[in-house]
Amino acid sequence: MDIYQKKSRWKIYLAIAGVAIMLISMVFTNYLATKLAEQERDRVNLYVIAQELINRERDSLVMAHNDLTMESYVIGTILKDIPIISVGETGKITDSVNFPEDADLERELEKIKAEGTAPIEGGDGYGAYIYYKQTHILTLLEYFPWVQAFLFLAFIGIGYIAFSIARKAEQDQVWVGMAKETAHQLGTPISAIIAWLENLKLMKSEDEETMEIVTELENDVERLNLIADRFSKIGSTPKLEALSVAHQLSECRQYMERRAPRKVTFDFPNENQGFMAKINPPLFNWVIENLIRNALDAMDGKGVIKATISEDKSHIIINLSDTGSGIPANKLKTVFEPGFTTKKRGWGLGLSLAKRIIESYHLGRIFVKSSTINEGTTFTVRLLKHS
Repeated sequence: MDIYQKKSRWKIYLAIAGVAIMLISMVFTNYLATKLAEQERDRVNLYVIAQELINRERDSLVMAHNDLTMESYVIGTILKDIPIISVGETGKITDSVNFPEDADLERELEKIKAEGTAPIEGGDGYGAYIYYKQTHILTLLEYFPWVQAFLFLAFIGIGYIAFSIARKAEQDQVWVGMAKETAHQLGTPISAIIAWLENLKLMKSEDEETMEIVTELENDVERLNLIADRFSKIGSTPKLEALSVAHQLSECRQYMERRAPRKVTFDFPNENQGFMAKINPPLFNWVIENLIRNALDAMDGKGVIKATISEDKSHIIINLSDTGSGIPANKLKTVFEPGFTTKKRGWGLGLSLAKRIIESYHLGRIFVKSSTINEGTTFTVRLLKHS
């Protein structure tokens, strides 16, 4: 299991945990809301009973001898926050409680019916049906889980964005520090090798075989200087030049073709085709060489590496394809992440560096256009066209 599979699993576990917490909260809040709704209905029932007792005693000849303190307390205290509308047998409103004086009771009754709250059947002269609105506290409690879910998701989203920005900044610092240190460390041995080569040329200037070896070593030292120069440019703003993309591709092909197996064929556009784009030659060549090197690793010593160039209104588009083993579909989203590699050896930094060079320094795009197992992969690079 690679690092990205582990990271994906942790994301899934955290998402499941977050959803579980949210569901538990919603279920518990819903339980509380149900209990509160039951209590409110019981209070309305008490009100109806109290009102019926008062109406009954009002019609009785012995009303003066009865104590209605309890009934009055129920009406005045227990029900002070629940709006009630009493409706007669004919559907006409007969009474209302806890509504403003200027309230449109007909409209309020329609709202209550639309909410679906079942009325309480009355009797003894106090309305055939008693409709009531739930309290403001109960309404807030019903909406609370959705507010909580929104805040939870907002917190997760903001946290994820903040964490991603911080992680990217940290990765950038690591990239820059590693690149600068690599360039610095390469500088000393390269200088020493150049000095030894100059000394060897003086000592063996007449030995043709030795001088041939020295020439090849000088080419390799020049290559090391180029690599050190590439690393030194990471973290700084490189100078972009208007150059022929076809010519740069041709340079990369010539260098990599000499180091490729004989059964690998290169199909690249003619270097005189042009297609001018704003690029930094050392860094751009580094990207193309990385893509070619990955293609060679995927083809197992034989196949075709093909490059094509096209353009649109504002971009030069390069497609680099191979006939290699392809990339599994579940790996396509992580191919440009630091540490991704399908090889047993290597740090998996080539494509990550390529993405940084193209997108951060050239303001372009690099992505996998297509990939099929055992058929090959096509990478696309989009560069700003030179106007």
